[in-house]
Amino acid sequence: MKSTYYLISGLLFLSAAIHAQSSCFPEQNAVNVNPDTHLVLKFDSAPTVGNKGLIRVFEEGTNRQVDCLDLSIPAGPTTSQGNTGVYTPVPYEYKATNYTNANTVPGTPSGINKRDTSNYQLNIIGHFTDAFHFYPIIVHGNTATIYLHNNLLEYGKKYYVTIDKGVINAPKFNGFSKKNAWRFSTKESGPKVDVHKFVVSADGSGDFNTVQGALDYIPDFTPAMINPLEPEDGSWKIFVMNGDYEEIVYFRNKRYVTIEGESRDGVHIHYANNEVFNPHPADIKTNELKGTFPSRRAAFMSDNGFCISLVNLTVQTDLQGQAEGLLMMGEGNMLKNVHIIGSGDALQINGSTYLENCTIDGGGDTVLGRGPAFFKDCTLSSYGAFMWIRNTNKNHGNVFVNCTFVGKGKDALIARSPINKGKGYPYAESVLINCKLDTIPAVGWAVEGDTTNVHFWEYNSQNMNGKPIDNSLRHPASRQLDKEKNTKIIELYSNPTYVLGFGF
Repeated sequence: MKSTYYLISGLLFLSAAIHAQSSCFPEQNAVNVNPDTHLVLKFDSAPTVGNKGLIRVFEEGTNRQVDCLDLSIPAGPTTSQGNTGVYTPVPYEYKATNYTNANTVPGTPSGINKRDTSNYQLNIIGHFTDAFHFYPIIVHGNTATIYLHNNLLEYGKKYYVTIDKGVINAPKFNGFSKKNAWRFSTKESGPKVDVHKFVVSADGSGDFNTVQGALDYIPDFTPAMINPLEPEDGSWKIFVMNGDYEEIVYFRNKRYVTIEGESRDGVHIHYANNEVFNPHPADIKTNELKGTFPSRRAAFMSDNGFCISLVNLTVQTDLQGQAEGLLMMGEGNMLKNVHIIGSGDALQINGSTYLENCTIDGGGDTVLGRGPAFFKDCTLSSYGAFMWIRNTNKNHGNVFVNCTFVGKGKDALIARSPINKGKGYPYAESVLINCKLDTIPAVGWAVEGDTTNVHFWEYNSQNMNGKPIDNSLRHPASRQLDKEKNTKIIELYSNPTYVLGFGF
């Protein structure tokens, strides 16, 4: 009789604890959960995040602690004086014990970069050896999403989660203790890798809950294919269902991968990242940048990729400051029907990339990088210069065919090439062919230093009504191409294979 009483009391206690929030995902005692899941709590009113306490994940049976988030550790560096550009210094020296998934098998080391051991929340993403700062809990409305460290949950395991009181503040919510822990079981095994096709769905109904989870599952350095433009069994396809994917996406050394969304506006991949929150690895004394990895500040980053394709999706950074929505490193990459949104810089390209029917929205230096990039039927909007192209004489820069440039203010130049810290880009190249320009300053371009080899060229630039623009006040270093005199140049620069050195 006593045992029955205690059983009923325990069930009532558990029921009351769960009832304090509207719902949890995964559900209590859920099975077949993807190991890359976030933990989501929905309340009857907007919760707040505390600044102390632990979220811990244990393996059922062994009681081994698998993961721990410490809310007393700040998420990452932030601006200290509003938007003045004065930032909290980033200490790259050991200050406290950090909970990070440092036991994750690392990928290729990032040059001479040292591991980030700053006194912030850290997470290894994409098996990269340098950790990223991240937010352990993100609240939107009445929903709190908990972000565990990547790649610590495994297939075929049972877990229980404890949340200290005060970690998440909401009426009648006292967290989860070991007595009333939040329990779930993961899938017995992952999808078969020989199929090469995965489905990502934020609701857990696919092979993965996150884009990052699917990318981590793909082996590095897929063997070379006979014809990468006609992929057969060697290519990888990640199909992303419509949904909201708030995550930093970073991957390197992947080949022949297509990430295709169900619809461009329906698949939203985004994160509150920028140069302050995840800066370049630097020396704390001199603040000079070190290493070969170009940036950790974008929402979506492909590093050393080959034949990476993004189709039908939106990528965005949610923070102000220098922050690309998308950063592409590597060769033979392609973007089709992608919406890219950044703060300041929106898109950085360092390696041959073909873009078609894409929309790119930024605040200035909207397209950044070393190129080469070929844009076809794309629309760009910017408050400042549309691009700061930094190519050398080893490859072409940015070429736009049948594109539209929409200026958002008096500073919306087509491109600029300034002297920066004593360094210029004397081979900077940006070519516009049959493009429409709206609200672009009459001078068009800005260039400093030696302009002998700069290619700031236009052919048949038109206003939004399709009539030729007045180019009489263009910067003297720029050039208007002539249909009769420059037929060959126009023909060559209209060909993506010529510009990129790679067939599309």
